[in-house]
Amino acid sequence: MTENGQMWDLAATWGAEDRMNETEALMWRSENHPRLSSTICSLLILDRAPDWDRFMAANEWATELVPRCRQRVMDPLLPVGPPAWVPDEGFQLDYHVRRTHLPGDGSMAQLLEFAQTQALAPFDRTRPLWEGTLVEGLEGGRAAYLLKLHHSLTDGLGGIQLMSLVQSRTREHTPDKPSAPPRDAGYPSDPWELTATVMGEQVRRIPGVAARAVTGGARMLTGRSSALGEAVRYGSSLRRTLAAPPARSSPLLGDRRGSTWRFQVMECELADLKAAAKLARGSLNDAYVAALLGGLRRYHERHGVAIDDLSTVMPVSMRKTDDPMGGNKFAGAYFAAPIGIEDPVERIAVLRGIVLTLRVEPALDTLSVVAPLLNRVPSKIGQIAFDLVGSAAELSASNVPGVPYPVYMAGARVERVFPFGPLPGVAVMAAMISHNGTCCIGLNIDGDAVEDLDVFMECMQEGLVEVTSVVA
Repeated sequence: MTENGQMWDLAATWGAEDRMNETEALMWRSENHPRLSSTICSLLILDRAPDWDRFMAANEWATELVPRCRQRVMDPLLPVGPPAWVPDEGFQLDYHVRRTHLPGDGSMAQLLEFAQTQALAPFDRTRPLWEGTLVEGLEGGRAAYLLKLHHSLTDGLGGIQLMSLVQSRTREHTPDKPSAPPRDAGYPSDPWELTATVMGEQVRRIPGVAARAVTGGARMLTGRSSALGEAVRYGSSLRRTLAAPPARSSPLLGDRRGSTWRFQVMECELADLKAAAKLARGSLNDAYVAALLGGLRRYHERHGVAIDDLSTVMPVSMRKTDDPMGGNKFAGAYFAAPIGIEDPVERIAVLRGIVLTLRVEPALDTLSVVAPLLNRVPSKIGQIAFDLVGSAAELSASNVPGVPYPVYMAGARVERVFPFGPLPGVAVMAAMISHNGTCCIGLNIDGDAVEDLDVFMECMQEGLVEVTSVVA
């Protein structure tokens, strides 16, 4: 079987669950666009504009191969459990895949302005939760593809999995692509049926839950269980993970409203960032976060503000090797980032220690524990909880490994992939994807918190160069 064939077989299994998990349901029900938006975007830069008919045919095939692309959300009538994914009987590809042409010189600045405007438009929640726009007219004869997803569909790693699986390893057309395998049509017909099904499932679970509770209680009373000690350790970890990071709020980044999104990009060679990480005995992610902190330190210095730590959140993947592809499997780790350390090598090393400590916290995945509770109460309470959690940090930094080889979309080579997340109370949402040897960094910046965007980006670029130049 060819490499393309192997990837396409896997693509047919992506996002196969018929229900949201509790975390996805919480993001869906608690959304309050744009401040508590769950919109994530990927901006793919293409070396040329693909043929439109071939491009649409490729999208038609991909949406048939991956069922989630043609499914919408069905909520139960009562908040008794997560929503279901059901087929959109009125699916229209030309609603989800669009085409536009940039006016003027087709610069990157124009493209980013277009992308941030599209990202701020809320989804039609009665349709499948994705939109793609082919953007032509870029300078140098290039084009771009803006893919916009709702976070309840997948996290960053799941999104990269999907894109890499449906893209081709060759520029040439592949005539014999696989068809979608047959699937059971066991979907709920309406919200009433879904509500009854979920309630029935929960009733059937009661005896098993009660039996486990009785058995666990007996073991604790007879001293034959470590459950009590584990509970104490978990409680201690919970206090550490839920407590606000011990960092003084930045006086420059306080006006965080989340209603004005400003997209910016940076890039560097993957080899250079890896070399800096190796020199400090850290990871690629440590070097990346160190570069962000270096830029933010310089920005504060430009304004005459001294700051030692910055409240930061970093998504940590909770995926296991045997987990199905797609969906959301991550936890947010909050910490006080050492922004005041000027030496980039020392900064990377300190970050390495912080991150290693966070990853072994028993209560790191607290959201998955409290999500079922928040999903059973009015959505307004979930919004308040999300707002409190998001506003606890001023910087969010995520890093997702991309593909290490060239890929194509309808014959156009994908040169760059820039990711953009929402602004859930943070001033800067930074995301990085390593694509074919290049680290592509997308920044979503709160326009109210950062008014002098040009100065800010000068500082961020300097921070990136500071880290990547340590081995020069």
